[in-house]
Amino acid sequence: MKFLVCISNVPDTTTKITFTPDNKEFNKAGVQFVINPWDEYALTRAIELKEAQGGGTVTVLNVGEADTEPNIRKALAIGADDAIRVNAHPKDAFFVAQQIASIAKDGGYDVILMGKESIDYNGFQVHGMVGELLNIPTVAPAMKLDMSGNTATLEREIEGGKEIVEVNTPFVASCQQPMCEPRIPNMRGIMTARTKPLKVVEPTADAARTEVSSYALPPAKQGVKLIPAENAGELIKLLRNEAKVI
Repeated sequence: MKFLVCISNVPDTTTKITFTPDNKEFNKAGVQFVINPWDEYALTRAIELKEAQGGGTVTVLNVGEADTEPNIRKALAIGADDAIRVNAHPKDAFFVAQQIASIAKDGGYDVILMGKESIDYNGFQVHGMVGELLNIPTVAPAMKLDMSGNTATLEREIEGGKEIVEVNTPFVASCQQPMCEPRIPNMRGIMTARTKPLKVVEPTADAARTEVSSYALPPAKQGVKLIPAENAGELIKLLRNEAKVI
């Protein structure tokens, strides 16, 4: 079984967000980047399934520039067998999906996994686009994934309950908790990751379909106004005239 796990390079959740002076790009200065936490569920589950089957491969794929390689090496240290980096800035969701689909098609992967979304853009788009480009099923977001031969059983949340889905390989799935407990690299994994292959390829020629006009921070939080319980009329007035929610 060949697993392809797609990972994003995202700012740590404690990062203070700022933008370049023209407000068109995220300011990377002094920012610590990590593997997208949702992608760690996909990576760990792929490794667990490979181990349970007693064979197979887990390949990590990242669309990013050279500065993403430390986190790619971390994914190798966690247990992936090899890695591919598409040497391009991830311009938008469709561009990233095109790169993933191109690699997946050429590599003949059975299962393509990724997190349900990246924590920086929260787009929830790439997995569906990849499935469409490859003309294979997509299950999103999956909370549980088990394999029996070439058949996968996945569990996902729906309104008011859960849904059990069976699908044959190849397929795409996006992952979320409680898929598994993400692994932490141990010393042996860190040492072996240095010698695992990391292949760098150039992107397909297709351009991004969207562009950023500008970024803006949310407005600063306003002070809290406390209204006595017996003064409901004043509360309604503030909600209507100031908060404008009623």
